[in-house]
Amino acid sequence: FLAATNMQPTDARRVFPCFDEPEMKAMFDVTIIHRRDTIALGNEKKSDSNIIDDDWQYTRFHPTPKMSTYLFAFTVSEFTSTPSPHERVEIQTFARPDATAAGHTQYAASITGKILKFYESYFEIDYQQKTLNQIALPDLNAAAMENWGLITYQEGGLLYEEGVSSLLHKEVIATLIAHELAHQWFGNLVTMKWWNEIWLNEGFATYMSYFAVDNAEPTFKTKDTSVLSDLHIAFEGDALASSHPLSPPQEDVQTTSKITEMFDEITYSKGAIVLRMLADVVGEKVFNEGIKMYLSDFRFKNTDQNDLWEYIQKAVNKDGGHTKVAKVMDTWTNQIGYPVITINTTSGEIYQTHFLFNDSSESSLWWYIPIRVMSNTSESSFVSLETSDTVKKDEFISKSGEWILANVNCTGYYRVNYNPENWQRLLTQLETNAHRIPLMNRGQLVDDAFNLARAKLVNVTLALNSTRFLRNERAYLPWESAVRNLEYFVLMFDRSEVYGPMQAYLREQVKGLYSFFRNYTDNSEVPKDHSLQHNQITAIEVACSNGLPECIAMATMMFADWMNNNSTNHIHPNLRSVIYCQAVAAGGKNEWEFAWNKFQSSSDTSEKEQLREALSCTKKIWLLNRYLEYTLNPEKIRRMDVASTINYISKNVAGQALAWNFVRAHWEYVSLGDEAMLIEGVTSRFSTQFELKEV
Repeated sequence: FLAATNMQPTDARRVFPCFDEPEMKAMFDVTIIHRRDTIALGNEKKSDSNIIDDDWQYTRFHPTPKMSTYLFAFTVSEFTSTPSPHERVEIQTFARPDATAAGHTQYAASITGKILKFYESYFEIDYQQKTLNQIALPDLNAAAMENWGLITYQEGGLLYEEGVSSLLHKEVIATLIAHELAHQWFGNLVTMKWWNEIWLNEGFATYMSYFAVDNAEPTFKTKDTSVLSDLHIAFEGDALASSHPLSPPQEDVQTTSKITEMFDEITYSKGAIVLRMLADVVGEKVFNEGIKMYLSDFRFKNTDQNDLWEYIQKAVNKDGGHTKVAKVMDTWTNQIGYPVITINTTSGEIYQTHFLFNDSSESSLWWYIPIRVMSNTSESSFVSLETSDTVKKDEFISKSGEWILANVNCTGYYRVNYNPENWQRLLTQLETNAHRIPLMNRGQLVDDAFNLARAKLVNVTLALNSTRFLRNERAYLPWESAVRNLEYFVLMFDRSEVYGPMQAYLREQVKGLYSFFRNYTDNSEVPKDHSLQHNQITAIEVACSNGLPECIAMATMMFADWMNNNSTNHIHPNLRSVIYCQAVAAGGKNEWEFAWNKFQSSSDTSEKEQLREALSCTKKIWLLNRYLEYTLNPEKIRRMDVASTINYISKNVAGQALAWNFVRAHWEYVSLGDEAMLIEGVTSRFSTQFELKEV
């Protein structure tokens, strides 16, 4: 038995009459009457509990802190819990009894106390309550929800199964817990005045999680990966004319659907990246000082972005700095999009324009741009561009043929284009000794080249040439950047004659990387380093999907070994997802049905997830059609998984047309999940006027 709530943004009014707005904070006295064999949890600690009769009891909770209605929550379940160490707060992680008994909550329980303590010392403000409960729910629309004192999670985001879950799944769990715990300060203690500035909650929670995960799990070294991931997620959505500002006018965000639309990549990822840029401009120490004062002075109150600027300005002034925080930041939060700066390293001229994929959308927007710049003969220095005009700066002149690199370590939220000579020097440097260029920039140069090509600002040849150095590259970030950008090319070309030569090139490029990991892979082992673990998966994925024979043979053999020893799976948990997919793709009916039976009989959350995705990899049309039909049966595919399952099928070139037809035929049922994600998924290969008309 399980009952659970999720109020954000506007559903508290459906539970009890209330002024359901974030600025109308209140204290809540809660009593829940529930069955005697269940446990009731609320935002606060239990104050007392008494039996009513043979079937029923009541649980009363202490009054909550003064808080917004959207943070109100309760659950009633038969779940059991695992405690976490903390000297002051009683922390419990709840899950299905069989999951708790199997130890699946152990990992989450082991890091939650650490992360909470990190935030308490970072903000110099204690967590406000005596208890903190986390609960893993089999069904939840959001990935997680930060209800004060009772955080809810989708099971997959909280449970870790030793020997079944990928080691890298710990990064997902740690990041999610860090995000939700950051909300106990940003959002719960200090709340935005209205939903148009939800980025003050979500952007901060995303930004803070970089530091919290780094502190709790230093060996993961996830900070750079997370930052680049958020940068690219934001860049993608924000290069469209349909984007929105971080802080749109309040009158534009009045209905529930408009509020819900605000929970997107701009709010989360751009919010975090823009805060990171501000911290870089004023200095991290000053930024943190401003945040501490902001949280302390506005506890239990509501704020808008001007309050945040004012408090960071106070810290800047106290430190003797000169940055005008509001003046700089308003250009980044009040208008849509971001700039591309174009640098001519012969003349030192630099100018900015609004970066859009479709350059027919004319724009006169401009930004205050902080630029860190270095060359192969000089260390990084700081300059700023504060006008829409072309200006000349000495720092951008290549005096004796050296390359110039702007936006060192990607601290700024903008793209960079150069004159062809400088591009050539940078690409030559990448091919001769890539390590002279900072790791994040090696990834970013590839990303900029591809996206500038997509916006028709540079030649496609330049973008493709930016991947030449990869044959000798072993680090994850540059490979991740190239593979993600090439995905767009794959979507555009995998139904055309260009695809053959493209696969041949990628087979050649990935050979070295695949060989680098081969001793590990063939023995179903993984390296110790987390970023290398990520890259091992990339190597297998790129090698197998582009037809490297030794890769396909390896995946087929490992999967066959599992099919033959039905009960024992020797494939390393990290590699299961990619090997399942590649083996199902290379196989036929037997492989698919074996995977389907395992999916149905498995009670392991992560194993089910990996199999659900792998089933979409088959190249057999009739099997893909069968799988699509299964999504209409909630006994086979849970309703919350319908949209993502159809999207997995449409990612497969053999399944895309089937999925598009299927979605149109069964829209009423399939659109009950995430309809926007569904449309985006099934139309991702569309690139002609005819296809546009079909939509």
